[in-house]
Amino acid sequence: MTELAAVKTALKTQAVETPSWAYGNSGTRFKVFAQPGVPRSPREKLDDAAQVHAFTGAAPTVALHIPWDKVDDYGALAKYAQERGLRLGAINSNTFQDDDYRLGSICHPEAAVRRKAVDHLLECVDIMDATGSKDLKLWFADGTNYPGQDDIHERQDRLAEGLAQVYERLGDDQRMLLEYKFFEPAFYMTDVPDWGTAYAHCLKLGPKAQVVVDTGHHAPGTNIEFIVATLLREGKLGAFDFNSRFYADDDLMVGAADPFQLFRIMYEVIRGGGFTPDVAFMLDQCHNIEAKIPAIIRSVMNVQEATAKALLVDGAALADAQRAGDVLAANAVIMDAYNTDVRPLLGEVREELGLDADPVSAYRRSGWAEKIAAERVGGQQSGWGA
Repeated sequence: MTELAAVKTALKTQAVETPSWAYGNSGTRFKVFAQPGVPRSPREKLDDAAQVHAFTGAAPTVALHIPWDKVDDYGALAKYAQERGLRLGAINSNTFQDDDYRLGSICHPEAAVRRKAVDHLLECVDIMDATGSKDLKLWFADGTNYPGQDDIHERQDRLAEGLAQVYERLGDDQRMLLEYKFFEPAFYMTDVPDWGTAYAHCLKLGPKAQVVVDTGHHAPGTNIEFIVATLLREGKLGAFDFNSRFYADDDLMVGAADPFQLFRIMYEVIRGGGFTPDVAFMLDQCHNIEAKIPAIIRSVMNVQEATAKALLVDGAALADAQRAGDVLAANAVIMDAYNTDVRPLLGEVREELGLDADPVSAYRRSGWAEKIAAERVGGQQSGWGA
């Protein structure tokens, strides 16, 4: 098999999980902006996700958010997804939209509130059992705003205790994916602020606990690819939440702010043996002012382009230059791959899969946007908290 054929084969195996909430209305902290045709139920979210997969061939799973995607029968929802060529992916918990969580959830100073939070996480595992999902994704808004507000050491103890209870409930084929975020909504101290804290808790919990790297959850200047390489080396990288940031946790389209960073991350994924189903490539984005479905399609394509460039890195030439201490030659190998226009290559891959070479244009010609705008009239549109 030629090198180019091997790259094509690898690209055909790539899967990017889309988030149900990205199909709903979202906005800034000042306003949520409504769009015509936005889903009014989890099933309509899956209908839109099926369009993304149909045109990209690379988005077969959809992450759910509980209670935003709460239904009476999760088995029936999983069947509905399957009928549309999809599977239900990670189950995302929500311990940040309840009045009881004003001072935290799983780290709250009151035992009753901690119990409520843990019960919700256990409910999410029950939903995993019903849907066949293997990943429970946890992000906690817990933290403090003022020095002395609470005991930092004790909050870590509470966190460890709560995570352990949920970990024990996981099945043999299920995982806990722990996300981190260095600030917001807590501004003095966040309980899971960085990859080291998440890694320490996951290491203590055991092999079914792994770390999620959200590309928007880092301080300016952070070398995210170093974090990726380290977690892969330790066998503790479970998933990505892909998005872009300019200032903080902006949740913009992946690859929009710094496509070179996305390429560097994907190179470390491939270099570290992370280009496997064991590392989930998930999107975590909000499409506030742009049309949602084509933006998600574009995001999937951006991940594919970064991956294709990373696969084109000449590993042998790079290793030779590194061993020789030839700094410029080593950097040139990386830059040659990054500067390659891989769009024609990906067009060929899609056509070989029976898809249109240009997914965005194909979607626009499909008439789906006009169809849902005309049909989804009345009812309550999905959005934050719905």
